[in-house]
Amino acid sequence: MTGRLADISARIRGVRQLGTVIAAMRSIAAARAQQSRLLMAGVDAHAGVVAQAIAAALHLLADGASPPPRPAGRAGLVLFCAEQGFAGGYTSRLLDEAARVAGDAAVFLVGSRGAALAGQRRLAVAWRTPMASHADGVPAVASRVAAALFDRLPRDRLARLDMMFAAWSPGHGLELCRRSLLPLDRSAFAEIRNGVAPLITLPAPVLLARLAEEYVHAELCRAAMHAFAAENEARVQTLAAARSNIAAMLERLQARERQVRQDTITAEVVELGAATEGLRAGRTGKPRRSLDPPRHDGSVAPLIQFLK
Repeated sequence: MTGRLADISARIRGVRQLGTVIAAMRSIAAARAQQSRLLMAGVDAHAGVVAQAIAAALHLLADGASPPPRPAGRAGLVLFCAEQGFAGGYTSRLLDEAARVAGDAAVFLVGSRGAALAGQRRLAVAWRTPMASHADGVPAVASRVAAALFDRLPRDRLARLDMMFAAWSPGHGLELCRRSLLPLDRSAFAEIRNGVAPLITLPAPVLLARLAEEYVHAELCRAAMHAFAAENEARVQTLAAARSNIAAMLERLQARERQVRQDTITAEVVELGAATEGLRAGRTGKPRRSLDPPRHDGSVAPLIQFLK
């Protein structure tokens, strides 16, 4: 029983150490999520400014000019997944939705954890890159994805590009978002107020082409920042649930430890009492008195008449 008590105590120490690690990981994830929320406003503002510039550039085109015909080809899908684990079903939901809508699209996958799970699901990935581990690294991720897209667009004859990522909002939790990236939809910029027409030094088509490149980078940066925040928010929730499970497990182990310790003490007291009784019997030379009532045979039957 002493061995059982030692095993339970060792397990309690291990569970406490695991709880400390989980608490530290949860704190790191919460800090990263908060940092990404602080940077979100700037990223959204940058994308909005580029969209406004594109709306102004579209009005500079010749009146009645029709947009160029869309090239024929396959579609591309930029999928933002998790970089690390302990995020619950965050990556699985994204991969399930991507498998449902991707079809034969070329998948550009962001996130090491997502790449590993995509390999297990045998999801074809045309290109992959790690996700940022800090909010400050999100623009670099967007630049890598944009460079890969511009390189693969003519080579793979991609006619359309979409993005899929997860966004987190208080009260609603995780929400999967799918947005069109290329080609630019003129109707999406029609309602943007332009104000005074800008003065330009470039031909309007050239300016629009360069703004389109900047718009792609801005939208990728915004999607990556939302995905980074959602990953860490999902991790905070997952680790909070794990912390609750560890607290419940620790409570059960401590209750078991108290029960085993009580049983051990009781057994030791009984053994000590029996040993003391044996020593007393050995000193007096008398046999140990039994607590059971004496047994008699039929020879005591005549004594009953004296009791009448």
